[in-house]
Amino acid sequence: MTEEIATREAYGEALALAGEKDNDVVVLDADLSKSTKSVSFQKKFPDRFFNIGIAEQDMIGTAAGLAASGKKVFASTFAVFAVGRTFDQIRNSIAYSMLPVKLAGSHAGLATGEDGASHQALEDIALMRTLPGMIVACPADGVETKSLVLKSLELENPLYIRLCRLKTPVIFGDKYSFEFGKGSVVEDGADVSIIATGIMLSKAMEASTLLKKEGINARIINMATIKPLDEDIVLKAASETGAIVTAEDHSIVGGLGGAVCELLSEKKPSSVKRVGVRDRFGESAPPEQLFEKYGLTATAIASAAKSALAEKDVQK
Repeated sequence: MTEEIATREAYGEALALAGEKDNDVVVLDADLSKSTKSVSFQKKFPDRFFNIGIAEQDMIGTAAGLAASGKKVFASTFAVFAVGRTFDQIRNSIAYSMLPVKLAGSHAGLATGEDGASHQALEDIALMRTLPGMIVACPADGVETKSLVLKSLELENPLYIRLCRLKTPVIFGDKYSFEFGKGSVVEDGADVSIIATGIMLSKAMEASTLLKKEGINARIINMATIKPLDEDIVLKAASETGAIVTAEDHSIVGGLGGAVCELLSEKKPSSVKRVGVRDRFGESAPPEQLFEKYGLTATAIASAAKSALAEKDVQK
């Protein structure tokens, strides 16, 4: 049986490791530490943990102040609050000042499930992508999350980390090393390229298995950093396969699909299909039911790949 862990769980474990490595690491939370799992840091380093309460805007201002004084700050809450309720403070107190605050948005996407539309952030990547200097990352599994968090200690830019409530399959081995701004080929293929982020990487890999049964070899690319986008790996995929599918548990407006299309429209027009939430809010239901209803499944990705292939053939 494949091991599964939620990226929010791995985030909490990584914070505790980061606290051991560096005495300047401090962690803030907005009264949700048991859900965001920053409680793991709180238990080990209570003097460096601050529960700001249900005052997310205050948390961002406090994070900015601590970062300006030389601390390595992680601030955590649900994604819908982390970027929606606090956009003004993130823009003016963190991004404008280019402070290296690490913002962690937990419970992102339809994977939040029964909490419903009010808590399912589907626009957080889009919002954070617009801010100059902001790095946007969405790890695919627990291993990638831990590596990302530890590597972020040396970042000089602000960072938004998108995390998931749902347990997801562990894809990478213990020796995996995350690199900001770089995508990676998880499976090679010459017919179509599927670029996935976060929870959708495992579904893209399932789609690859389905496509192989029909004689279609898909290249699976993990795009954990959405900004800055790894342009080289996208352009190489477009040149070598000519057909692209993007997959994300986020709105197709302004997310990974938007970023890929922006790049390709300027530098390498290609057949592209975006798998994601299509300009609508979520609703309350178990995650797998939502994925099925909204078309965020391995079957939907495989279908999109065949559609992109068909368009490529027409364009030849």
